[in-house]
Amino acid sequence: MSALLDVRDLRVTFGGTAAVRGISLTVEKGETHCLVGESGCGKSVTSLAVMGLLARGGRREAGLLSFAGTDIRNYGEREMSRLRGDRMAMIFQEPMTSLNPAYTVGSQMTEVLRRHRGTPRAQAVDRAAELLGRVGITAPGLRLGQYPHQLSGGLRQRVMIAMALMCDPELLIADEPTTALDVTVQAQILRLLAGIQKELGLGILLITHDLGVVARIADRVSVMYAGEVVESAPTAQLFADPQHPYTRGLLTCVPVPGKVRRDEPLGSIPGMVPRIPPGYSGCAFRDRCPHTHAECQGDIPRRAAGPGHEVLCTLPAGWFARQAA
Repeated sequence: MSALLDVRDLRVTFGGTAAVRGISLTVEKGETHCLVGESGCGKSVTSLAVMGLLARGGRREAGLLSFAGTDIRNYGEREMSRLRGDRMAMIFQEPMTSLNPAYTVGSQMTEVLRRHRGTPRAQAVDRAAELLGRVGITAPGLRLGQYPHQLSGGLRQRVMIAMALMCDPELLIADEPTTALDVTVQAQILRLLAGIQKELGLGILLITHDLGVVARIADRVSVMYAGEVVESAPTAQLFADPQHPYTRGLLTCVPVPGKVRRDEPLGSIPGMVPRIPPGYSGCAFRDRCPHTHAECQGDIPRRAAGPGHEVLCTLPAGWFARQAA
């Protein structure tokens, strides 16, 4: 049985920059697959490439881009527009630039149902109000008549989440969906997504930098760096035995209650994510890695580190465990 979303060897370039370099990942029905990494690693570009929403000048190539068993690599704009918002939906990272300032919240939400399903306006309004309430917005009837600039950043983010769920999509791509929300509302939104996922068998590709969120809801994690997936594993295995130096560096930056003392500094990764030109060879993390060596400048092998666990690194399996012994 094929995966709901199957991406193989996805590459995206913008002029002289290779933003995504050979990514492969899958999202199964009912699964939450988290894509994590620093800003500038190519996470959002990956999601936009899947949705066919790359900015002008972006070039997408892939060995396979399959949704629900159908290869959509060669779909034109008309075919993609039938999928987007209906069977595939996306929660964008910045709601203020994603919502149209010239239209009310209600008109933008109901347009989704009316366009894709032909739902009468009154029923579409009821559905919109219901979802606004489910994402924690009080007085939803009032909010439907307001414009985006009349709402706070957190309210706009919740409107985006509700809009993405209007047609009960099969696949939801969520790009930092809880960034603008406080901790209490964040937990509420994550519970909502989990509940809808269980109810509908929804597949979720969640893009985030919050490893706490990843630990709570992900079934599988792919760690991105400089346009590549450097490590991919089931969530429990990744947190228990991270094999890539970049993954380990990310985890040391997270405060763990009971393990990190109040006066003890958190870990950090020096430097910044580099800009990668097409044709780049070697490990992109080598200039920031404390374990770099001569082999890091050549071809980097992708090796197995356990069941469903892959690592893009020259260090041998179990290297960190042996160093700690």
